[in-house]
This record gives sequence, C-alpha cells and structure tokens, in this order.
Amino acid sequence: MQSNPSQTHEVTNQAPPLTGHDAADDAVLLEGVRREGAEWHIDELHRFGRYVGSEEARLWADQANRHEPELRTHDRYGNRVDEVDFHPSYHSLMRATVAAGAAGSAWADERPGAHVARAGTFMLATMLEQGHMCPVSMTYAVVPALRRAPELAKVYEPLLTSTVYEPGLRAPSEKRGLLAGMGMTEKQGGTDVRANTTAAVEQADGTWRLRGHKWFTSAPMNDVFLVLAQAPGGLSCFLVPRVLPDGSRNTFRIQRLKDKLGNRSNASSEPEFDDTVAWLVGDEGKGVRTIIDMVTMTRLDCVLGSAAHVRESLAQAAHHSRHRSVFGAKLIDQPLMRNVLADLALESEAATTLGLRLAGAADRAQRGDSGERAFLRLATAVGKYWVCKRQPVAVAEALECLGGNGYDEASGMPRLYREAPLNGIWEGSGNVNALDMLRALTREPESLEAFRAEVEAASGADARLDTAWRELQAELASPEDAQLRARRLIERAALVLQASLLVRHAPAAVADTFCATRLAGDRGLAFGTLPPAADFGGILGRLPA
Repeated sequence: MQSNPSQTHEVTNQAPPLTGHDAADDAVLLEGVRREGAEWHIDELHRFGRYVGSEEARLWADQANRHEPELRTHDRYGNRVDEVDFHPSYHSLMRATVAAGAAGSAWADERPGAHVARAGTFMLATMLEQGHMCPVSMTYAVVPALRRAPELAKVYEPLLTSTVYEPGLRAPSEKRGLLAGMGMTEKQGGTDVRANTTAAVEQADGTWRLRGHKWFTSAPMNDVFLVLAQAPGGLSCFLVPRVLPDGSRNTFRIQRLKDKLGNRSNASSEPEFDDTVAWLVGDEGKGVRTIIDMVTMTRLDCVLGSAAHVRESLAQAAHHSRHRSVFGAKLIDQPLMRNVLADLALESEAATTLGLRLAGAADRAQRGDSGERAFLRLATAVGKYWVCKRQPVAVAEALECLGGNGYDEASGMPRLYREAPLNGIWEGSGNVNALDMLRALTREPESLEAFRAEVEAASGADARLDTAWRELQAELASPEDAQLRARRLIERAALVLQASLLVRHAPAAVADTFCATRLAGDRGLAFGTLPPAADFGGILGRLPA
C-alpha cells in the first residue's frame, strides 16, 4: 500500500486562530462603559479592540512571555548598572497600551467618565497580555498618592499622565513620559508592612536617605517608586527616582529577579537601597495612609484584570466550540457544553459589570461624590476578593473546553492559566481583603450605608436577592467570630452586589439564572451545573463574537 502523507496530514475539525477580530465587540463591556458614563469613548475602544485582536499584537504577547526579561547588574567594566533588558515585543505592547490611555492619562482628562474609559481600555489590554499591565497599573495608581506632596506632583504628574512610552533610564526632565512602581513588602514581614526595617534618615537639604531591602518590587525599570520606610516619626512613604534630577543614577541595586509562576513578561525584583535619595510623600509616620491611595487603585485594577481574563478565556472557549464538531454536531450546540459555556458567561458578565461599576464609582469619587467614595471603600475590597478568587477556576474550566488543545502552549490558554492566581495575591491576598472589609464596616460605617443603597436599588425586583440581602445584613450585624466568618461574609456580599447589578442592568435570562444559582443555590459546585430551566439561548446570546 503506497503512503500518501497529504491524506494523513490534512487538518480538519480544528478551530482557526482567534485573530483578526475586534475584542471590544462585546455587549457586556460596551453596555457597562456606556452605563458608567464613557459613551464618548466607544469608537476608541473599537479601534483599540481591533489592535488587541490583531495577529501582530497576539504575536507580541506570545514573544514577550517566551523571551523573558534579563537582569544586567554590571557593565563590561565592572560598574553597577542594575538594568533589565526586555524583548522588543514587550516594548511594542507597552507603547500601544500607554498610547491608548491605560496608564495615568485619565487623571489629566477632565471629561466625566474618564476613569471608566480607561478601565475599558485596561480590560482590553489585559485580555491581550497581563504582564505588561503591572507597570501600567502602578503608573495609574500612583497619582492620587503623589498628590499628597504637591511640589513633587507638580514635577512628576504631567509626565505620569502622558500617553508616551519612553523606556530607558534618564533624568525625568529629559523624558516625555514616566512610569511608576511601588516597594512595600520586605522578606521578614510580607503583608505586615509595619514590620518593615528599611530606614529613612532626613538630610539638611530636605531629602532623605534610605537603607534596606525590598522583597517584591515589580517593573524595576520604571522611573519612580513609592517606597515605605521607617522614619523617626514612624513608617512613612517616600518617592524614590531611579535617576536623580541631575542625571546621576540613584542607588537601586537589583539583587535578583523573581522566578515566577506566570507574569513572565514582567520583571519582579528585589532592590536594595543604600544611601538612596528619596523625598517624603505625605506626613511623616503616615506612610500606610498615604500609600493606601495607590493600593486602592491597584486593587480596582485587580478586579478589572481578573474580569478581563475570565472574559478572554470565555471568548477562547466559545470560539473553539463554534468551530469544533463532536458526535455529529458543533460543540456549542451540545447540551452539556452549552451548560458549561452559559455558566462561564454568567460568571464573566457578573465580574465585568462589577468591575466597571467600581470604575464608575472611582470616576465620580475623584470628582467629589462622597457617597461613591464610601461605596468604593467597601465594594473594592469585596470585588477584589471575589472576582480574583473566581478567575483561576473559571480559566481552568475554559481551558478544559479546548481539551488537549487547551493544554498546548500554542493555544495561549496555559499562559492565561499561569496568570490566573496573580491578582488574588497582588495588593493583598484573600484574607487581607476579607479583613479589610471588616475594618471598613467598623471604622467607616458610611461605607456600609453606601453599599446598602447600591444593593437596595434593586429591592423588590427579585425575591431571592431580597432574601439573600436580609440574611447577609443579619450576619454582618453579628460581631461574634467575625474574623473566622470573614470569607463567608465577603463572598456573600460580592454575590449580593453582583446580583443587584445584574437584576438592574442585564437581560432577564442572565439575572434570573444568576440569582437562582448563585443566591438560591440551584446548581452544583462545578461550572456547567445550571438547572434545565435556565434560558441557555438568552445567556449564550451575550457571548463575545
């Protein structure tokens, strides 16, 4: 029998690559951006969405993760340089994302909804590649904290809000755009930043000198960093530039880069400070209070980023299911796969809707709305906990929809899976956010009132939501074993908040099934266990194209 390789190697029943599409062609994303006040940004979202869906951008994302950053501590002559080299594709991603306004530019945009517009762009860029979004997020988040030092903000803010990406270490005055980072944790304390031992000593010229070692400082090639250190008056916040105003290098010795599970395109480092020049930001001894402004905004980005990755994973699973045939029918038409995809779609819509609601609150809060500021205080902790918790399980389920193809690096799904736990850890793990919720309830009761007003905006629209809210209020009012029950409380708070948003803003098919399954418990423990009465057609009709 004569061999015919062309027959055995003919490829059939495989999904084509998901490229050449508009990633912003997503009803949930577009409706949320409009609803939260940034309809004027829709055309730009579509432009950026076409970039995100392009074959070139997808190639950059892959290359930036395959060719990881490399640390150079010394030059050929033995001089310390402490620089990190990135693949050109990383710079291409950064250039496009910063130019689209996902970094600090919203703070310089006076239009209502500017932070919502930025959130939509941030989500699209994260769907493409998460690693490069770390410096982008920190640059956005640093601005409100830096404003506690008006003279420093006057110098640095115009460059931090620029849409120009200009890599390389040079004097800030010589650059058209800057990136920011933060250095909080140390190896002996971790989350307990008050255990930090980095010391700060004031100088006669008004600057400070730092000495210490930070444990996790991402994006070490950024231009400026907010750093916590112990001053005589207590733990304080300082601005540390990589390059001083006179063009000389500040002492920022990169001891090593972290070998991380995921987020491979982004360099995370351990820098050492030794007589490092710094400027005080905020009041001495009030470092946590100062830097918390930055932490709050990065936690918002954790919600947006996790929602974006759930959405991207769902899009990949849906695309595969539309093109793959099994047992005589397309996968997406098989009843059990429809159940899995619909369940993932519920999770995705709830996460996206909550993330954009928080972005809307952030936008209105910075414009002086005290009610939205109070809501943001509690809802950010709630959203950060739950949406980040759901990301790993949702991404794993979406990967499984592709079968063995999803386990292959070429599919891009393993990279999404490796990224999935990160946002749950960054800026406070699950326990930190659960305890933060308890602190907000105790110290800022106005945050609970704002949360109540948000949930009760849907009062009477769904009996299951009304019941869940009554039960949650009773649990919140009981101080007994509050810390022990904190995860249970924050999970329920997140589901009640998501349900309220969906009841008001999503189609009935989505809201009804969410309340039935997430509040009334009419489902199993895994995805794909929705009840037969669910409106699968109505839910799946919301899937990204």
